[in-house]
Amino acid sequence: MTSTTHLAAGLTAGHRERLMRVAREVSFDTGTRLFDEGMRADRFWIVRTGTVALDLHIPGRKAAVVETLGHGELVGWSWHFAPYVWHLGAEAVTPVRAHEFDAEAVRAMCLRDPEFGRAIADWVGRVVAHRLQATRVRLLDLYGPYGSGSGL
Repeated sequence: MTSTTHLAAGLTAGHRERLMRVAREVSFDTGTRLFDEGMRADRFWIVRTGTVALDLHIPGRKAAVVETLGHGELVGWSWHFAPYVWHLGAEAVTPVRAHEFDAEAVRAMCLRDPEFGRAIADWVGRVVAHRLQATRVRLLDLYGPYGSGSGL
């Protein structure tokens, strides 16, 4: 089963094709920070190959990895919501090849074509919901007195 965070499950073929027309291929070496919490969210990525870890800054502790993303998954959702500031951080865990998108250009496409815009908003909204749940479970596992309870 394909997660809603995957491009193939998130958008119709027509909307995927339209989005991919503005993609640029990029690569990241292992250990490269794609973004940090609080930075300006001006782009996003779809992973082609490799693995990206999403992490959450926790004062006085090492950043907690809340989810690991791979092939076909959306990296970044903060670009879609004002004030366009990253809510998590992201780092390449392995060498990564990805499609990169200019956030401003995609937001402009969404405004010009309301159907496309609704499809993007629905997909990104489902990704946000998934990431919030993943973050909740991970933080309970790390810091809750009994973990997430998902194994009970």
